[in-house]
Amino acid sequence: MTELVQSLRDSVTRYVIITMGRSFENRKASIFKTAGQKSKLYSRYGKQLYVAAKNGVPDPENNPALRNMIERAKRDQVPSHVIEKAIEKAKGGSGEDFAPVRYEGFGPGGCSVIVDCLTDNNNRTITDIRTCFTRTGAKLGPAGSVAHMFDHLAVLSFKGNNEDQVLEAMLEAGVDIDDVESKDGQITLFAPPGEFYKARTALLEAFPKVELEVQEITFLPQANKEISPDDVPTFEKFMNLLNDCDDVQDIYHNAVLPG
Repeated sequence: MTELVQSLRDSVTRYVIITMGRSFENRKASIFKTAGQKSKLYSRYGKQLYVAAKNGVPDPENNPALRNMIERAKRDQVPSHVIEKAIEKAKGGSGEDFAPVRYEGFGPGGCSVIVDCLTDNNNRTITDIRTCFTRTGAKLGPAGSVAHMFDHLAVLSFKGNNEDQVLEAMLEAGVDIDDVESKDGQITLFAPPGEFYKARTALLEAFPKVELEVQEITFLPQANKEISPDDVPTFEKFMNLLNDCDDVQDIYHNAVLPG
């Protein structure tokens, strides 16, 4: 983010020179930061698209997982050439073999954290993740140490208030759902992860004009953990370190930062 010029100026000329110089440096840092974030986003989607295409077929019409991933990438403004390159790479039978791996533990302030990765080198990935935990006083736990504190669910959300009609459509399609909520003009459908594509298809067939604002498989915390103001800087550092890891794809936590 752009910073305010903070130093005192002894003269108008010096004031102008310093202001112009530092403004340029701030803008440059902001541009580089944004470019870095975009590069990270594109890299993550490129890997996920490649895996989705390689594990199924590289044709979105016949691969629901790939089709959904393409739609998510487009919503996040990932360029077409990034999407096409990942799919073409899968078509070419590249030797890269990414596998999903999940890490769990306790972050700053005692919050629960789940980190999902895609990796072609487990030793590299665990080393990177462990470093993120140890550098912030967090604790990496064994598999299952915090996952039981989250609900693993498919979530579909869109504008509307006809929850009874949505529930009826799901029942008619034989979709196993956990719940349908209506709040503030927004309907949210929760289902087991394995029902995601079936629920999405049934929903769009029953309500073809619906625009899904959320369509994902995620971990929702069963209870939140409030982070104290003193722990906020460390928590933010922890999140930044994880996000800087190339293999990290998604981070789930139950932390609530002070307002």
